[in-house]
Amino acid sequence: MKAIAAIRRFQPFPRTLGTRLFLILLLGLMMSQGLTFTAQFLERRMTAKTVMLNTLENDVATSIAILDRLPAHERAEWLKRLERDTYRYELGTGIPGVDELTDQGAGIAATIRQAVDKRYAIRFQSIPGDGKRLQAHLTLSDGKPLTIDVNPAPPMPLAAWLPYVLAVQLVVLILCTWFAVRQAIRPLVDLANAADTLDPNKMAPRLSETGPKEVAYAATAFNAMRDRIAHYLEERVQILAAISHDLQTPITRMKLRAELGEESPEKEKLVQDLAEIQRLVHEGVAYARSAHGNTEKASRIDIDSFMESLVYDYQDTGKAVALTGRIETAIVTRPHALRRIFTNLIDNALKFGGTAGITLEKDAQGSIVVKVLDRGPGIPEDQLEAVLEPFFRLEQSRNRGTGGTGLGLAIAQQLTLAIDGALKLENRPGGGLIAAIYLPKQPR
Repeated sequence: MKAIAAIRRFQPFPRTLGTRLFLILLLGLMMSQGLTFTAQFLERRMTAKTVMLNTLENDVATSIAILDRLPAHERAEWLKRLERDTYRYELGTGIPGVDELTDQGAGIAATIRQAVDKRYAIRFQSIPGDGKRLQAHLTLSDGKPLTIDVNPAPPMPLAAWLPYVLAVQLVVLILCTWFAVRQAIRPLVDLANAADTLDPNKMAPRLSETGPKEVAYAATAFNAMRDRIAHYLEERVQILAAISHDLQTPITRMKLRAELGEESPEKEKLVQDLAEIQRLVHEGVAYARSAHGNTEKASRIDIDSFMESLVYDYQDTGKAVALTGRIETAIVTRPHALRRIFTNLIDNALKFGGTAGITLEKDAQGSIVVKVLDRGPGIPEDQLEAVLEPFFRLEQSRNRGTGGTGLGLAIAQQLTLAIDGALKLENRPGGGLIAAIYLPKQPR
């Protein structure tokens, strides 16, 4: 078992289904073709052997009868006429040999013995050499010796064009196998790609529902599943929006009543709790809606002017937000979604670092990179991915006491994915956090 495991380690079986099917079908067809060729080749040899023995039997019987009836002085003239490619006749005792015959020689001897009249005593000997040549010795009616020298011909050679035909057959087998496997695997690959990129919020092309019955049924089922998912997501947003709308009125009334009450520590706590509930409702609906970023139509904007406008809005309210770098590039994106992304990131930086720095640059692949930097406490390395999940809060500085809902970064992450971007968090050398937004490369 260890040896088998070692062989599998060094010679692994192909991992892709297409390659496996291709090899299995190709090897099966090649083996079948090889068996067919071998059977035909053996049958051809057996047929040639049978024809030769039948001809030998009839010809020997006739030749011996002719030579026996001819006068002794005329027999030599007939030897050339009776000679064939694989045997000839000699007037004499022939070449000394051995009595032991090969399998082929025994078959020829049996055929000659059956052809010769019983009154002729016949003896067979194998001539030393290649082991195929043999001689049959008999005595004619007048007492003269006669020898039949048999030298079987080698097997019929293959035609010179046969290797080329076999090569063409192999190429045809490979092409037909590849085409058949491709036709069988392509719908499965399309289905896997569609499942891997499944996003009910994007108007991705639907799977083609044509082709074989099984393929069309699978594509129809997948399209129906995607429609159901999109419907469930839309229904979720509508439910949350309805809940938010229904909660706004009682929350507003409760806040109003609380503010009309007498000043006390309990009043202040109640007002804070109501404000917290209101923020949670707003952020919850915002997160649900962020999954439907495609509701906004894309438009062309100048990213430099867009970020400058956003930074100026913060500076007008006295916030320490600074912008560095220019890339002088226009992009096609969803402006409101992009503004919400950077608003959440900048608010996050101001909340935990007091200041926010924004840089504009391009990476080596030509994608636009916008970084929001702060000098806050940062995030533990093992939780940089977890903070992008909804309602996740760190236990230390970024907790409920700061007024956060645990949805700011999650909303930014959802909206970034909706505009085909990427959000990456990393700790800043010297302390703080870097939130980098990678926008897709724009077509020229």
